[in-house]
Amino acid sequence: MPPLLEIKGLKTFFYTKRGIAKALDDVDLQLEAGDTLGIAGESGCGKTVLALSIMRLVPSPPGKIVAGKIIFNGADLLLLKPQEIRSVRGREISMVFQEPMTSLNPVFSIGDQVAEVLRVHNQISKQDLRDRVVELLQQVGIPSPRDRLKDYPHQLSGGMRQRVMIATALACRPKLMLADEPTTALDVTIQAQILDLIDRMKEETGTSVIMVTHDLGVIAETAQKIAVMYAGKVVEYAPVEQIFSTPLHPYSIGLLESIPRIDIQSRTKLLKPIFGQVPSLYDLPPGCVFQERCSHTMRVCCEEMPPLKSMRPNHLVRCWKYL
Repeated sequence: MPPLLEIKGLKTFFYTKRGIAKALDDVDLQLEAGDTLGIAGESGCGKTVLALSIMRLVPSPPGKIVAGKIIFNGADLLLLKPQEIRSVRGREISMVFQEPMTSLNPVFSIGDQVAEVLRVHNQISKQDLRDRVVELLQQVGIPSPRDRLKDYPHQLSGGMRQRVMIATALACRPKLMLADEPTTALDVTIQAQILDLIDRMKEETGTSVIMVTHDLGVIAETAQKIAVMYAGKVVEYAPVEQIFSTPLHPYSIGLLESIPRIDIQSRTKLLKPIFGQVPSLYDLPPGCVFQERCSHTMRVCCEEMPPLKSMRPNHLVRCWKYL
């Protein structure tokens, strides 16, 4: 079976007065039907731009997808006309945005906002529409869903707003859902509930998920594969078990080592940070983008960008150390 989603050589640039910011530069990824793919990396690495590129929601200007292919279910999304891509959004590919308070319209009730997706993509009566919205709100764990239909976003807690976003995203039972930092700004208990909800809805509907997050714990709990991104590039791509047990790229190793942990013998908190700063996307160094923060930098690292090569079955890494 071909993959549900295949990204080849994707480049998304932003053209500004400061210059050209290469937010995504030659990104290759695959997602199998029914799987969850985690996209990890620190802020500014291109995670959200990747999700927006798949949805073709990159703001233009200044952003533009300048090269590559996004093949979804056998069709290249970048070749679709505006009217055709609008019919895909919400029905076949949906997205849970990072901050529900800014994604939900403050002047419309949550019932109207969930119903809008169903109304756009389906021929449905008014009563059936209302019943379906109530059913969706009930599925995502919102108490007394009929009483909540006329509530506005500001009347709900952060966790409840996120549940509304998930209900909206899953309204048409899409084949793919993009979740952009779905647990940001939520307390730990609510985070666990949201992740359990996404996992349960995935099992019930068969929807594949791309989980965009900087939290490796979220990926460990939900994903089958992980793509580690740095400065607009995928530097490592592998099954979750391999990344957490034997990471290869120095950046992936640094991410795992920077997770706070307790030394059992001394009972002290251990934290090993990644020193240095992420390079500016307007002025990336020649060669490897991680060279200035890497302890294994060689001469070739400063001269030429390493290719993304297979080192193990299903395990790709972009590093001269292994070439």
